[in-house]
Amino acid sequence: MISIYQLKPKFQQLLNPILLFLHKHKITANQITIASIVLSLVIGLLFWNATASKWLFLSLPIGLLLRMALNALDGMMARKFNQMSTLGEVLNEVGDIISDVIIFFPLLKFQPESLYLVVVFILFSVINEFAGLLGKAIGKSRRYDGPMGKSDRALLLGIYGLLLFFGVSISSYSHYIIGIVLLLLVISTYTRLKKALNEAGN
Repeated sequence: MISIYQLKPKFQQLLNPILLFLHKHKITANQITIASIVLSLVIGLLFWNATASKWLFLSLPIGLLLRMALNALDGMMARKFNQMSTLGEVLNEVGDIISDVIIFFPLLKFQPESLYLVVVFILFSVINEFAGLLGKAIGKSRRYDGPMGKSDRALLLGIYGLLLFFGVSISSYSHYIIGIVLLLLVISTYTRLKKALNEAGN
């Protein structure tokens, strides 16, 4: 299935100079992961308070791009400089799920007409990540299959932030948009579980 995650190798190539700079200055993979979690908290807070100033909506496209960079860098750092650890894996996976919930939570405030759909979206996003983790538990690899994986959701929310910044409201058709997103999340979760089972030989 198509997903922005497929662009990750090229994105990592662009980040390689930053990776070398961070390593030179003794920054570890776990420190980058923690920085990503802190950044997510800041994004969520700025997003929640964006009613005070439309400029705060830009925290979504800008902040989420930075978060994607940090998420790529921590893995690159761990693999390239032999910093892989159980603690790092737990921080990465649990941190990602907590961060997603924090960042998506303000949607409850800005799309009240789709309140229940937003709750289901947040829930399905968490389930989708657990499905990816189950791939590692029952198969051989962590599954990142799309559509609507973590990177795709970040892109979508970044676009949403830009729309709000420019005064474009989606309230009249948010039900349809979130409905389509939920369908894509179901497809993604099913794909991850199916491929994990196939990989495990079941």
